[in-house]
Amino acid sequence: MDILSMIFLAIGLAMDAFSVSVTRGLTLKLGVKHALIIALSFAGFQIFMPVLGWLSGIQLQYLVSTFAPWIAFLLLLGVGIKMIYEALSANENVSNHFSYKELLILSIATSIDAFAVGVTFAFLNVAILLPILFIGLITFILSLIGIYIGKNIGHLFENKMEIVGGVILIIIGFKIFLENILL
Repeated sequence: MDILSMIFLAIGLAMDAFSVSVTRGLTLKLGVKHALIIALSFAGFQIFMPVLGWLSGIQLQYLVSTFAPWIAFLLLLGVGIKMIYEALSANENVSNHFSYKELLILSIATSIDAFAVGVTFAFLNVAILLPILFIGLITFILSLIGIYIGKNIGHLFENKMEIVGGVILIIIGFKIFLENILL
């Protein structure tokens, strides 16, 4: 996987965390400490989940290696469509207090798509270390930016960033599919 694809994939995966960060920045009075905790939690789960997916995918690799481009395409397409659907139908209940339990739930929810990407990495024999570093770093940075935007201008964006993330994942799915089918 080339660097540009890793960057776009990381941005696509980080859009859930970014949009939730915008919401948290918009609805909570967050200091630097809580902003860093949120960004670290989102980034940590965005690193952990692809590794978990990759390890799971390696166990299944010998069964499905012939179908890897199809599986990668369908997983990324499905996750991208899910992200777009959720962004268009979002009706969030917001709270006015910082909760570690809520942060854990949000961290897991925003990283489930990263699990599917990890499975895809295994099917395509992609080394996991560099992509997860990109995913974690970009998620951390975009989460901090999201909190800042939420605190200052969040009302202008709402769920549009999650739609962008879904579109990016769909495009990467098509790219993987076409590269492997046309070879």
